[in-house]
Amino acid sequence: METLINGLHHVTTLAGDTQRNVDYYTDILGLRLVKKTVNFDAPDVYHLYYGNETGSPGTILTFFPYGGIPRGRKGVGQLTYTAFSAPTSSLRFWMDRLHERNIPYAGPYKRFSETYVRFEDFDGMGIELVFNDDDQRPGWDNGRIPAEFAVRGFHTVTLNEINPDKTVKLLTEVMQHTLVGEEEGRFRFKAGNGGPGNFVDVLHSPKDVHALQGAGSVHHVAFSTDTDETQLIIQHQLAEAGYHVTPVQDRNYFNSIYFREPGGILFEVATNPPGFAVDEPVAELGTALKLPPQYEPRRAKIEAELPEIVVK
Repeated sequence: METLINGLHHVTTLAGDTQRNVDYYTDILGLRLVKKTVNFDAPDVYHLYYGNETGSPGTILTFFPYGGIPRGRKGVGQLTYTAFSAPTSSLRFWMDRLHERNIPYAGPYKRFSETYVRFEDFDGMGIELVFNDDDQRPGWDNGRIPAEFAVRGFHTVTLNEINPDKTVKLLTEVMQHTLVGEEEGRFRFKAGNGGPGNFVDVLHSPKDVHALQGAGSVHHVAFSTDTDETQLIIQHQLAEAGYHVTPVQDRNYFNSIYFREPGGILFEVATNPPGFAVDEPVAELGTALKLPPQYEPRRAKIEAELPEIVVK
């Protein structure tokens, strides 16, 4: 059977203050700002992409920083925690770093035989670090966090669901995921060969409140597919299964289709190519404001309205 879904591609979240967002993810977590562009539907708002050195699929966390919007609320119908993968040997480093930066954290805990800690960013986005020795992706040395301790990319995303059965059916029957574990109402699924960056946890949460979107809320989660052709196949299969799938959207760095899973969470399937080096060299990723062609005539006005960003 042809592989249509490889694993996670990116997670996109709403944020408040732009500079605080940049500080948190580049300085505290040590991710690289790999692309500075705008929301293609609202060009007065940045779209910031963070990831590893090249912004590989499975490492990319993106944000729309809307300024003074109210905080969201975690709950059902939402991706509540985005987990990053880090080496087992880095546990003490990260606990010390979070403490030194006055970031409250919970744990370490155990889940599926792995150790993790849990905390939030400045807007309340749920983050976990899962410590393991299975991740062979290289770390990025940003000059503050040594490569041997750096996060490798995503490990898992957690979807909170009241009635998970239909979501499970979508993952297993249409999106090529396999159940690999169950623990205290948490069902873990893998795409492909599994491993960090390829896990989705569906958490049965019948007593949780419904999520409210705001700063710190995940807007959508994107799954990786290899080519435009595999994307069209999965688009057709989703439509055949009764999902309302959008036409293909050109996002400059990948092509996208969107649909809502049965619990209400917005899913995307994004192509791996062309990637973030399509409009600037790898060594210069994230340093210049990149606009889609339709907004280039308005560049001066857009640049004047966007806040200045400083990467420390």
